[in-house]
Amino acid sequence: MSHENESKIDTSPIEALTEQYRMDLHEYKERESLHIKTKNQLDSTKQIVIEMSGTIRQLKIENDNLHAEIARLHEEIQLLELQIKK
Repeated sequence: MSHENESKIDTSPIEALTEQYRMDLHEYKERESLHIKTKNQLDSTKQIVIEMSGTIRQLKIENDNLHAEIARLHEEIQLLELQIKK
């Protein structure tokens, strides 16, 4: 092929295909970035929920213990009141 024929080759289909590839790649990278961001947010939220559920369980145990202590103290008060009345 001579130099004159090379300059007449139409490269517009290749250029269009390359541009489409660049746009598709850019779109893919944006979706991948969004996916990673969403996954990180989900993982963080899961960790918060796990920590909160542990705290709630601990508070429930402490609350139950306090209710038991209150009940014990009420019984003690009743026994002391009976002793005072005797």
